[in-house]
Amino acid sequence: MDPDTVKSTLSNLAFGNVIAAAARDYQKELIDQKKAQASSSANQEVDLDELMDDPELEKLHADRIAALKKEAEKREAWKKKGHGEYREITEGDFLGEVTGSEKVICHFYHKEFYRCKIMDKHLKSLAPVHVDTKFIKLDAENAPFFVAKLAVKTLPCVILFRQGIAVDRLTGFQDLGGKDDFTTKTLEGLLIKKGIINEKRDEDDENDEDHENSSRKVRSSVGADSDSDSD
Repeated sequence: MDPDTVKSTLSNLAFGNVIAAAARDYQKELIDQKKAQASSSANQEVDLDELMDDPELEKLHADRIAALKKEAEKREAWKKKGHGEYREITEGDFLGEVTGSEKVICHFYHKEFYRCKIMDKHLKSLAPVHVDTKFIKLDAENAPFFVAKLAVKTLPCVILFRQGIAVDRLTGFQDLGGKDDFTTKTLEGLLIKKGIINEKRDEDDENDEDHENSSRKVRSSVGADSDSDSD
């Protein structure tokens, strides 16, 4: 056989062997990768099962469920006491209402006074948001005994009660900038500062523009009067 032919044949055989070896190595690498992935998946399943049976996680879950249940029971008890809405009461109801809840906001008002209507609007907006505090109002004209007892001289007068004791009050709008166009958010901030309602972090705040529009509607329907009304 021609030497060149022999050399070419040997070269081709060598090349074929290299390709075959490379193919075998590649196939082996694929098999190893599949085994590694299968092993990792098995470990993940085991870890997930271990997590599902983790006593600490189970305790956290149980504690969360218990806390939610307790909160629901508390809110239900508040609702039975008249929390969550802005209600009108009579003089005969007054003592029972202010002593029956830990925190109470009572608005002494006159049905003809313009600023009392503005205060009504804002308190009505806050009552369903701050369910842990009771919001009520009392017609000062029909409650002479408590008007005298609590020295209510200027309306609107919002008295704040804790455990049945009057701890603070808002007289007119002097703590609200002295103007009629304050927002519900402004009143809310003042009541939070005075400790009679709690700050809400997990709810959507009402839009200031909506509050201002509401105030304008009240003003337009009632008329203009820039001064607080005296009883």
